[in-house]
Amino acid sequence: MRQRAEPSRPPDEIDAGAAVLRRWLVADLEASCDAVLASLEHLRPWMPWVADFSRASQAEYLAGCEREWQSAESFNYAMLVDGAIAGSAGLMARIGPGGLEIGYWVHPAYTRRGLATASSAALTGQAFALPGIDRVQIVHDELNVASGGVPRKLGFTATGRRPLDHKPLGGTGIGVVWEMTRPQWHETVCR
Repeated sequence: MRQRAEPSRPPDEIDAGAAVLRRWLVADLEASCDAVLASLEHLRPWMPWVADFSRASQAEYLAGCEREWQSAESFNYAMLVDGAIAGSAGLMARIGPGGLEIGYWVHPAYTRRGLATASSAALTGQAFALPGIDRVQIVHDELNVASGGVPRKLGFTATGRRPLDHKPLGGTGIGVVWEMTRPQWHETVCR
């Protein structure tokens, strides 16, 4: 009898240079709550989930990270600097076959250090190491200039705009879609 193949996954821990990305764990509840609570005002304009943030919602998020990791639906990481949670970054299978979307947020005490850029670069490389992935996207509200700097610095191409699933308080609800293809990535890395 033939066994079903396990889905491919990136490593549990990734050295992103400026940060270490470590798979979110249910045991991260207290530290992750502290990091989000310290970041609420910074995140509120751009992250709609902040409006309903609670210890219970964070516990469900972490449990969901475990389920989605096992199903290869998403791969979410704590962004760590010297062992402290400096944000979050992840790869999500929500843009259709052959693609993964990168999402990220950074604690305000750690902004302007290149953490989102370094984490996104590491996740892009990990995405293209997975079989069947030929494109990676980053989507942000058109008014979120700081978030738009990340894909621009990495050489992603702006491919269009689309309505976001949830309108952020500080934005228009129109997302800028940035995309990197496997051939672009290899060209960028091999330069």
